[in-house]
Amino acid sequence: MRRSILITGCSSGIGFDCALKFQQRGWQVIASCRNAEDAKFLKNTYGLDIVCIDYEKPATIENGFKEALALTGGRLDVLFNNGAFAILAAVEDVPTDALRAIFEANFFGWHTLTRLALPVMFAQKSGRIIQNSSVLGFAAMRFRGAYVASKFALEGLTDTLRLELDGSGVHAILIEPGPIRTKIRENAFLQFNKWINWQEARQKSTYQNKLIPRLSMENPGKDLFELPAASVSEAVWKASTAKKPRARYRVTWATTLMMLTKRLAPTWLADNISKRH
Repeated sequence: MRRSILITGCSSGIGFDCALKFQQRGWQVIASCRNAEDAKFLKNTYGLDIVCIDYEKPATIENGFKEALALTGGRLDVLFNNGAFAILAAVEDVPTDALRAIFEANFFGWHTLTRLALPVMFAQKSGRIIQNSSVLGFAAMRFRGAYVASKFALEGLTDTLRLELDGSGVHAILIEPGPIRTKIRENAFLQFNKWINWQEARQKSTYQNKLIPRLSMENPGKDLFELPAASVSEAVWKASTAKKPRARYRVTWATTLMMLTKRLAPTWLADNISKRH
């Protein structure tokens, strides 16, 4: 039987690359996007099966999942929760409503979709819930507090789910990318302009001289150890096909180095390393 995967956030970056990679390797791919125009483009250009899922709109999650099951004949082998966004700003400058919005998109929506997928997988006695986390799911960095909070929460929930799924045939797996070339900065700049009143902030000069030029791509730079989205797709492939999948798949040397730093270094040293970025 042809295996199936539902991937969210497929309009660009990791989701897009992952959808094409699985399609090329013979899987039935259900690619979801928030925007109907993006979904139409993927269907017409690449022949992907498409549904529209917006994590911030619960009705689209339920409807999109039903449509996905109709396309697969009621079976789902893998759910890859991927779509997310960042709000880059100091914690003191992040409105509570902005924090609610990012948790809706990066955490609550993922949980809603996961809970829809699990009964299908339990009935099959097999399946994989793959969560796209981040190096920021276990290591904090300045001006990324909202994103860090959502990913820390995701890691804790997924670790708990993994323990609870023992013996069910279903696996919960975390992907932990480091710096990856995607549109996350571009999308983060839209969120920054929507939520952050930086002109009146205590750290106005930092926003003006460092953060805004980087987000606006005036001075994008390149992160150390940065890799293309394809490197994450390979990790998702391994997590989907391994006979005994690992609990975590770390992508980029930055993620591995930060993991070792968190485990082995005292907090003051880990903080000093993080503050350099």
